Amino acid sequence: MENKLRLSELNNRIKGVLQDAFPATVWVIAEISEMKVNRSGHCYLVLVEKDEDSDEILAQARGTIWSYTFRMLRPFFETTAGRPLSEGMKVLVNASVEFHPLYGFSLNIRDIDPTYTLGDMARKRLEIINRLKEEGIFEMNKDLELPMVPQKVAVISSSTAAGYQDFQNQLNNNAYGYRFYTHLFPALMQGNQASESIIAALEHIYLYEDFFDVVVIIRGGGSQLDLSCFDDYELAFHITQFPLPVLTGIGHEKDDTISDMVAHTRMKTPTAVAEFLVAGVMQFEVHLDELQQEFVNSVEDILAESRQRLDNAVKTLKPVVQQLLFNRQKKLSRYVWQMESSVSEILRSNEYRLSRKKDEIKELSGRLIHDKRYRLDEYHHFISRASAHQLEEGKLRMNALLEKLKRQSKSRFFAERNHLLLAEKRRELLDPLNILKRGYSITYHSGKALKEIAQLQEGDEVRTMLVDGTFTSRVIEKTKESKRNKS
Repeated sequence: MENKLRLSELNNRIKGVLQDAFPATVWVIAEISEMKVNRSGHCYLVLVEKDEDSDEILAQARGTIWSYTFRMLRPFFETTAGRPLSEGMKVLVNASVEFHPLYGFSLNIRDIDPTYTLGDMARKRLEIINRLKEEGIFEMNKDLELPMVPQKVAVISSSTAAGYQDFQNQLNNNAYGYRFYTHLFPALMQGNQASESIIAALEHIYLYEDFFDVVVIIRGGGSQLDLSCFDDYELAFHITQFPLPVLTGIGHEKDDTISDMVAHTRMKTPTAVAEFLVAGVMQFEVHLDELQQEFVNSVEDILAESRQRLDNAVKTLKPVVQQLLFNRQKKLSRYVWQMESSVSEILRSNEYRLSRKKDEIKELSGRLIHDKRYRLDEYHHFISRASAHQLEEGKLRMNALLEKLKRQSKSRFFAERNHLLLAEKRRELLDPLNILKRGYSITYHSGKALKEIAQLQEGDEVRTMLVDGTFTSRVIEKTKESKRNKS
């Protein structure tokens, strides 16, 4: 009870002990857990040490960098390390150990070694890369097939970024007139919240994965300090797992970020990404032209081969046909000779028989004529007297009938001639050749003339006859005309 101490006395003793134990500054390895810079420019830190396996905090201390020191340390560190001093960063600091009776234990930081932080960042970066490879997902997005014509593009960027405007201008004003559809999914592209913001944009795009062809992550040019968010494991993991090809154009040329490494395609700038998309469409168009030319060449080869085969067939068949015609002509000549011989023999035989009949008839008719002549003379005298009057009367009636017959014959002749002329005119009108000459055509399908559109199907091949030849075509589309009302 005699050694009672006031709290201030105890703290002052602790301060003295610490000053004796740490008369000079010491180098301390720690991780920045919290970091705040007040209006005066002083930087207040919470430094921690974590267990490497469980990430449990093993030790904690406050750190202070006074404004006059912070103004010199900060730009030196960021220029050397290539990244801003931020929370979650492991640092090697040179500090004096201090104990204030009112505020307690703290470290007054005098210097920071950026090379240690660089080594630690490189180590963490390598750990992330190895982890992605060990999990077998490092190449997953690269294994996705890039669409032949990627024209629907989901863009992750800041709406005010110059790189986004360059990308849009290069894509929409390409020299070939290709059209692209783009939709911006805004996100932070630098800072501690950038990786979470980009992941949120990816999750939003995932809802429309069936619509978009590719995802583009772009930002404008900037310092190396702004790129730490693209070395985040969670962001890299989401890119590898994304079902659409991811293209990056983050706007730096020195080192690839982990996001660049796991993306399907990495380009240096947003403009280069736009040129890559335009080149993909142009390559597809060239491929189509090549396919068209190959098709034309193949058709020409087939036609040439068919033409040659036809010529060969004609050459082969011509002698056979000529020989066949010669044999037929020879047979026909033999048949004609045989027929002529037979007809001559028949004519000679008939001529002999006719001669005999002629003599017999001549002899018989001589006697008959003599008898009939006598009787005729008798009848003649009788008839001439009896029929003179009737003959004269019949002659008059005959003349009248002849005149009537002439009139009727003439009328019938003109009627029949008009009927023949009308039939000839109708024949000329219905002659298919004359119909074709007036601009009409006849279309055949399967060897039959077409009368109705229902006889055709799309894709059928038809042959059309014109006045001077025919041509073959294929049905692409058919339209049935509505029935017109008859007047």
